[in-house]
Amino acid sequence: MSIYLDSADPEEARQVQELGFVAGVTTNPGLIARTGRPAFQVLADLVEIVEGNVFFQLTGKTVAERMDQAWEAYNIRPDRVVLKVPTTLDNLALVAELAPDIECAMTAIFSAAQAYLAAQAGARYVIPYVSRTTRLLGDGPGLVKAMREALAGTEVEILAASIKSPEEAVEALRAGAHHLTLPLDVIRAMGEHTLSHQAIAEFSQPLNPDQG
Repeated sequence: MSIYLDSADPEEARQVQELGFVAGVTTNPGLIARTGRPAFQVLADLVEIVEGNVFFQLTGKTVAERMDQAWEAYNIRPDRVVLKVPTTLDNLALVAELAPDIECAMTAIFSAAQAYLAAQAGARYVIPYVSRTTRLLGDGPGLVKAMREALAGTEVEILAASIKSPEEAVEALRAGAHHLTLPLDVIRAMGEHTLSHQAIAEFSQPLNPDQG
């Protein structure tokens, strides 16, 4: 069970690397666009900053373009790049071709049926959008649960994304997600609680029989 940073910001990647418990970074085209830099330059920077895997999404308009992108990304750091591939029938076939050589994650999954086909194609990870699914279909954690059941007996792991709060993160884990990818502010929020700080303040006070 691992936690990833959902960001393409090198400074945020440095911050989570210092924490020591974040497994890697997941990016997407929107996050990379916010940096204002070419995608492969961002990827090259991130694999040098973090010690774990960096997930990079293919965006080519044709299967041939996505295949070329896949190898270009992979060759930046073969031991650390995981390809993210949006789930369509064409891309399932693409992953079936790539998966023997490159770790692949199928993303933008909105049904357990898609997750099952991703497993058959050889994907290592499947990525549901929890909050977006709740907003559009009514039950993001329910999708995670259905995916976990459909993937029983396989080695495919669920990496839950689109998580907006600590509570939603825990709901995804309880539903069966193997891993989470979270914005930095959600990671920070998970590590803090007002009552924890209250207890710390109390520990610094002289002990009385009612404390403990």
